[in-house]
Amino acid sequence: MATADLNTARVARPKPTSGATAADVRIGELSNDSLIVRLHFTVNHLSRWLTPVHDRTRLERARHHGDPSVKELLIVLRDFELETFPKIHLIANNPNPNLDKLPVRVKSAGQIVIDERSSPLMIMAEFRRLRQGTCSVLRSLPDAAWNGVGTSRREHNWQVRQLAEHLADHDFAVLTEIDLMLDRSGARIGVSKASQAHLDELLRLVPISTRIVF
Repeated sequence: MATADLNTARVARPKPTSGATAADVRIGELSNDSLIVRLHFTVNHLSRWLTPVHDRTRLERARHHGDPSVKELLIVLRDFELETFPKIHLIANNPNPNLDKLPVRVKSAGQIVIDERSSPLMIMAEFRRLRQGTCSVLRSLPDAAWNGVGTSRREHNWQVRQLAEHLADHDFAVLTEIDLMLDRSGARIGVSKASQAHLDELLRLVPISTRIVF
C-alpha cells in the first residue's frame, strides 16, 4: 500500500469510549465480565474489517512470500478456539476433570480440503459461532467457578480464568497480524474509513472494569 494510503488509513475514526478501555489495561487485570466482552469484541473487529472488503482475493492471498494471508490467520483463530473451548466446557461442567481424556485434535485431510474451498467470510462465520459458544459458557459461570481447575499431564493444569486469558492473548496476537496484512494487501482500499480503523483504535471502543484480587 502506498504511504499516502497508509496515512489515510491511520486517521482516527471511531470516537474512544470515555473512561478506561481495553487499550489501557492488561488482559490479566480485566474483570471476568470485561474479559468476556473483550472476547466477544474480537468478532466485532473482524466483521468491521472484513465484511466491506470489495476484492476478496486480497484476503485469500498474501502479497509477499512468507506472509500469512488473512484467510490463513482466520483459520488460526478458529482452530485455536476448537482446541480451547472443549477444555473450558469440561472444567465448567465437571469437578477437577482430567483434560487428557479430551481427544487430541488432528486436522483431517477432508477438513483441509474444506478450508481450501471456503471463503474467508465462511471461516469468519464459523469462528463467530464457536466464540459465541465460548462466551455463553463463560457467562453462565459465577465468579467462583472461574477458579475451577482441569488437570493434565500432557500439558499442564488449567483454570477457566487462565484459558479465557489465553484466548484473549491469542486474539490480540492474531488480530495484530490481520491488521497488518490488511494494510499490506491493499484490502482496505476503497472501504469506508470506519472499516479502516486499526486495532489500537478499536480497543478504545471497548469499555472495561478491572478485577479485584485478594
